[in-house]
Amino acid sequence: MSRSAHPAGPRHADVLPEGHYAAPPADLNVLDPKVWSQTVTRAADGAVSVGGIEVARLAEEFGTPAYFLDEADFRARCAAWRDAFGPDADVFYAGKAFLSRAVVRWLHEEGLNLDVCSGGELSTALSAGMPAERIAFHGNNKTEEEIERAVEAGVGRIVLDSFQEIVRVAHIADRLGKRQRVQIRVTVGVEAHTHEFIATAHEDQKFGIALAGGQAAEAVRRALKLDGLELIGIHSHIGSQIFDMAGFEVAARRVVGLLAEIRDEHGVELPEIDLGGGLGIAYTSDDDPREPHEIAKALNEIVTRECEAASLRTPRISVEPGRAIVGPTAFTLYTVGTVKPLDGLRTYVSVDGGMSDNIRTALYDAEYTVALVSRRSDAEPALVRVVGKHCESGDIVVKDAFLPADVAPGDLIAVPATGAYCRSMASNYNHALRPPVVAVRDGAARVIVRRETEEDLLRLDVG
Repeated sequence: MSRSAHPAGPRHADVLPEGHYAAPPADLNVLDPKVWSQTVTRAADGAVSVGGIEVARLAEEFGTPAYFLDEADFRARCAAWRDAFGPDADVFYAGKAFLSRAVVRWLHEEGLNLDVCSGGELSTALSAGMPAERIAFHGNNKTEEEIERAVEAGVGRIVLDSFQEIVRVAHIADRLGKRQRVQIRVTVGVEAHTHEFIATAHEDQKFGIALAGGQAAEAVRRALKLDGLELIGIHSHIGSQIFDMAGFEVAARRVVGLLAEIRDEHGVELPEIDLGGGLGIAYTSDDDPREPHEIAKALNEIVTRECEAASLRTPRISVEPGRAIVGPTAFTLYTVGTVKPLDGLRTYVSVDGGMSDNIRTALYDAEYTVALVSRRSDAEPALVRVVGKHCESGDIVVKDAFLPADVAPGDLIAVPATGAYCRSMASNYNHALRPPVVAVRDGAARVIVRRETEEDLLRLDVG
């Protein structure tokens, strides 16, 4: 069957029963720069390039599925955050979004710090040369082995997440003859406007010590009494994929209120506060994220105003962008396998990846966009659902989007804004092989995380 002969299902927004998606764009060949990295371009023949290399060539050399990371874009975003906050604040890249040794080296070269939340992330950071004093260690249940490794390495801060951890870190620091710099993570009771699974500042969840009921104040009392700890500040994180700054304003006000209580009770003005990360990015054209300089201006004004009202010296601010840096820098490239039109509903476009390389749609009901990137098409837009090859009906990559009606097996399609929480949350479900991460810059491409092989899977299976 020729491409033009494929029945394509519905074309218009009024035929899908749910009706929860935008109308098709005027021209499917136009790539919205809001959701693609800076060096992504489309030629007149429709071929898309990143870093000066066509995706067809990348697919031929590295295979699909694969993540292609725009190194120039990543570095530019690092610089934008660094410059926006300036020398009197600290920007910690949230390694959980995506971490590799190449990324650690880029962060170091661009002047950013790094936060980690596991022994594996810490090992990656140290092995790639990140100075330990520029590392923060997070986590709600750090093991004694992880804490010992962090203290021995001399990490710049450990973020304490519970009363037990206060004692645990202090005991280990004492045993090692060290005094560990720490912050206390406080849940401030802010309901961030985000998905339930990625909201982190309301009381009923696993992170932090509640401000309510005086628990955070008690945690401060205990930390200040322990010789093995140097309490340097308070940490707050209200959630992820947030566009509204109102939640940060409420959080900052409550954190500064705690700082004032600490001064009044203990005669100590803690020198730092960390307002976390969680700033949103554009996954679709409907998203409207703020620029780093806007975020920096807003946070600095909020903290300065609240501190002046409390007669406190303004503490040094830290922020932790992860998704906001790496998310927009990468796209996932797939090869189309099966195209299955369902009359009156939509067309299912199956690709050679799926929930094993992007669990976010299944986990968070995340929304993405998609584009045909190997050629130009002037066919009518068809409503599609991009799905994977796994044995789950929830194996959805892009829930509802538009592709040209002549999309066919063998075409290359790409999903942008997959730099964060895709490779880092990837799995071997159905014994799938996790895709490589390929860095592209100035006409050169190199693997920074290689594709898994069947030998890798079998090597782990020792039964």
